[in-house]
Amino acid sequence: MDESSKPLTHLDPRGHPRMVDVSGKKESVRNAVAEGAVRMAEGTFQAIRDGEISKGEVLQVARLAGIQAGKRTGELIPLCHLLPGTSLAVDVELDPALPGVRVRASATLAGQTGVEMEALTAAAVALLTVYDMAKSMDRGMVLEGIQLVSKEGGQSGKWTRESEALDADPPFRSEEPT
Repeated sequence: MDESSKPLTHLDPRGHPRMVDVSGKKESVRNAVAEGAVRMAEGTFQAIRDGEISKGEVLQVARLAGIQAGKRTGELIPLCHLLPGTSLAVDVELDPALPGVRVRASATLAGQTGVEMEALTAAAVALLTVYDMAKSMDRGMVLEGIQLVSKEGGQSGKWTRESEALDADPPFRSEEPT
């Protein structure tokens, strides 16, 4: 059965949205990594680098915001399961080549459903936080390349993006479960 002919599992028989029952799924260790970037003017980049943003230490606040958002994904995204015990890490780095900030978020859980949305939410909110903290200097910043890089675990097994380059339009590869 191809992807397009599978029934929509988030709809009940009457077509109404519902939470998917994952209670019968086997528990496994699941991991997901997401990334993104925010491009900005050189002056904004320098102000963040030099600690001259009036709202505070941009990279640390963005890191904390990403972790907090990843923990609350089930409250933010409709039909996304609440996942207690999810481990989250958010790396936030200045990239002079953009110029801007790159974010890479990872989520790990031993459970019955994946953590892709937690990683993506953490990355997106970390980037939004950079924008919020520096917008008084640069309203023209651009968030880009928010994407899933990899996921492991569950019935679908392992998946890795062919190219991790933010500027690429990469093909995708899905690997069979091991």
